[in-house]
Amino acid sequence: MDEFELLKQSVQQCNKCVLSKTRTNVVFGEGNRNADIMCIGEGPGYYEDQQGIPFVGKSGHLLDKILEVCGFTRKEHVFIGNIVKCRPPNNRDPLPEERKTCIPYLYKQIELINPKIIILLGATALKGLIDPNAKITKVRGEWMEWNDIAVMPTFHPSALLRNEKLKRLAWEDFKKVVSKYRELVNTDHYSQHC
Repeated sequence: MDEFELLKQSVQQCNKCVLSKTRTNVVFGEGNRNADIMCIGEGPGYYEDQQGIPFVGKSGHLLDKILEVCGFTRKEHVFIGNIVKCRPPNNRDPLPEERKTCIPYLYKQIELINPKIIILLGATALKGLIDPNAKITKVRGEWMEWNDIAVMPTFHPSALLRNEKLKRLAWEDFKKVVSKYRELVNTDHYSQHC
């Protein structure tokens, strides 16, 4: 068994925080384990908890549409993970101690996948990976760097579903991701709309 599968097994057996007591399934992540792009969300919701797969509800369908328009797929270009691997009750934000307990798993995933680009989906992902005091409304759309990886913070797809006005801003962010992907990975990457 390779290191990635060992990590997955370890995460699936984890009971280090209270979220392990209320989960249905651990949501390790999904996509290409050699992906050049990694999307990071906050934590699993109801549907993710039921299926053990990240971003499968309405937010996930919207994320898939955005990725598709950019010319990306989960299978080929992207790995999707979360700050925490178990659903917080009632879809509340993960508590600081839950994030602190779970984040080493995410660090290891990033190390093993070794993406060129990380897309942080929403405030919880931004605060969890970059800065607990960062504000998504202030830094979204601006390239950052984390451990020599280009990082693009943008709105969580659920925020786009709640507020249609944010969709245009998120689209601008994803166009920057396509440009960066062409710069770092594949100059000939095809995207129908950017």
